[in-house]
Amino acid sequence: MDRPTHHRYAVVGGHQLFYRQAGPPEAPAVVLLHGFPASSFMFRRLIPALSDRYHVIAPDMLGFGLSDAPDGFGYTFDALTELTAGLLDQLGLRRYAMYVQDYGAPVGWRLALRPERPVTAIVTQNGNGYEAGFNPEFWAPIWAYAADPSPATEAPVRSALELDAVKWQYLEGTPDPSVIAPETWLHDHDLLRRPGNDAIQLALFRDYPSNLRVYPRLHEYLRRERPPVLAVWGRNDRIFDPAGALAFREDVPDAEVHLRDGGHFLLESDFDTVATYTREFLGEILALQR
Repeated sequence: MDRPTHHRYAVVGGHQLFYRQAGPPEAPAVVLLHGFPASSFMFRRLIPALSDRYHVIAPDMLGFGLSDAPDGFGYTFDALTELTAGLLDQLGLRRYAMYVQDYGAPVGWRLALRPERPVTAIVTQNGNGYEAGFNPEFWAPIWAYAADPSPATEAPVRSALELDAVKWQYLEGTPDPSVIAPETWLHDHDLLRRPGNDAIQLALFRDYPSNLRVYPRLHEYLRRERPPVLAVWGRNDRIFDPAGALAFREDVPDAEVHLRDGGHFLLESDFDTVATYTREFLGEILALQR
């Protein structure tokens, strides 16, 4: 029997956060954390593929999707993590697996480092946790802007908010771009165009180096706790190099790694394979943990 996906809001820290929820509340929990410039919309097909077995939660981060995007908020990855943790607290999630992509990864790593919320398993789909994963050509303008914000350094990163750049993230590296529905990049770009959202995204670009400072703690956590890890990656991703996927084996030697013929948004071009890997991985791991 198909289980419906519920579309809900919660007020956390005075801000309204949108989230998608599906599956039996008593089942093992799986939290899906989206990337830039996306939202929980990117999981619209994965949620029903998991909700027959799991209690699935997919929030929109503040400033993304259908969540609030207030002016004057201090947009950092630490702050996004605090709000996400607050939402999970409201929903009573104290133990869960996570699926992270792009921006969802640094938020997920911070959540995993909180011992009061044990992470049962990690699925990372083009969600970076190692310096080896950064494509130098893509990231050079972001590092320059973060180091010295100015009109000159801002211009190249601001272009990432334009429609052609959002479309590029979806199509680049995809063997058959015709399989990706145009509403994906149109939906993302439309929400990026909300008044004031450019300032939000620029603030997060400036804060991105803070994620590198989390990496040593993440690696220590992975070595110490050895959480089960599945890394499924588009090997043609020009944002996060597949070396970032292989690097998880440095700290979790038995990490399961799959490099697929695809790009950054692999769920759009290779959904059946990614969903199958995810279901099989979670099914095996969470069954052993019960």
